[in-house]
Amino acid sequence: MKRNTLLALTLFIGFFSLNATAQEKKKASPAASVKETTSSGATITIDYSQPSVKGRTIGGEIAPYGKVWRTGANEATVFEVSKDVKVEGKNLPAGKYGLYTIPGEKEWTIIFNKTWKQWGTNYAEKDDALRVTVKPEKSPSFTEQMTFKIAKSGKVTLLWGDKAVSFHVK
Repeated sequence: MKRNTLLALTLFIGFFSLNATAQEKKKASPAASVKETTSSGATITIDYSQPSVKGRTIGGEIAPYGKVWRTGANEATVFEVSKDVKVEGKNLPAGKYGLYTIPGEKEWTIIFNKTWKQWGTNYAEKDDALRVTVKPEKSPSFTEQMTFKIAKSGKVTLLWGDKAVSFHVK
């Protein structure tokens, strides 16, 4: 009897361990975070999930041109600044924001939304704190998983596929 109970318990634990491992491996858009204190003294933190291109077209099958995109996957991407800053010359108060974009072939609109703690697709324009427009560039190399970089100068760059989309925070 003890042997059967022990065997059943071992199988039960083994099943749940394998299931948890399989779920970890299935995570298609892993969480990432980047943080930098700029030369102007503002600390910028971006918490996001990294979708992969997977052979799809940016502006078509993923992040469609002309439509608000959550700029990542899963929960809203959180953009935080430790003090009042200027983004592309426009004022943005210290705090946390949901980061959204409207991708385009010739320009991208970067949106800082006051509602940051939410599922990424729950966007409401009435909660926008700031919108700026920037020009995308061709990335020097292909980036499969969407990635943010923050330079000491305050240049924030989204790299994904063959795209590089940058904005300046001062």
